[in-house]
Amino acid sequence: MDKSRHDFLEEETVEKVAWSFKALSDPTRIRILYLLTQEECSVGHIAEVLNLSQSAVSHQLSFLKNHRLVKARRDGQSTYYSYDDNHVIEILKQVINHSLHE
Repeated sequence: MDKSRHDFLEEETVEKVAWSFKALSDPTRIRILYLLTQEECSVGHIAEVLNLSQSAVSHQLSFLKNHRLVKARRDGQSTYYSYDDNHVIEILKQVINHSLHE
């Protein structure tokens, strides 16, 4: 077999793709990201809407922020979160649509 006729991904690219899927592999992170597609939210609002503790929300937002999937905006003493990567949101929406397709 002639390997020269195939395209291969760089190892760094493979790792980044795996990390993106890892970020989407947690049900709580999926719920948070999906909520953020609808509105910018504070930790307290996310916790209330999703019936989670503020600690759990903060932990997941930290993970998502470290992976550049959410961003934070300060307004006085409040911090509001929104999604930061439209590509990942489009993948999330496609997978949601796929899971709803019977």
